[in-house]
Amino acid sequence: MNAVRKRVHKGGCHCGAVSFEFKAPQRVQVTACNCSICQINAYQHVFVPEGDFTLLTGKDELTEYRFGSGQAVHLFCRNCGVKAFYRPRSHPEYYSVNYRSVTPGSLMISEIIPFDGQNWDKNIAALKDQT
Repeated sequence: MNAVRKRVHKGGCHCGAVSFEFKAPQRVQVTACNCSICQINAYQHVFVPEGDFTLLTGKDELTEYRFGSGQAVHLFCRNCGVKAFYRPRSHPEYYSVNYRSVTPGSLMISEIIPFDGQNWDKNIAALKDQT
């Protein structure tokens, strides 16, 4: 079997206070969710296993927001307000990196997976099968 080679990608918030890197193939699946928070923030999910994600700077610049079940840990830069990554309820052993917060040109989208997050409970099993 031919394993997909991972490479290091970098990203961060708008003001640069928060930066991170993660390992992933160059071509990735991106999940486009229509739930209330993803839609309003134009968030595009790239799910990264916890062990492949490293916060480089800005731990003290992050502020947390939780809603609904309180399980997802939404992290925002307290300076510029950007949510570049967070800990999703759907994939607690992963980080969700916002594709739009990754250094341009680093990642390429292989597929966009639409997810009906407005009906999360009904659809989550299918999304988990995608990861």
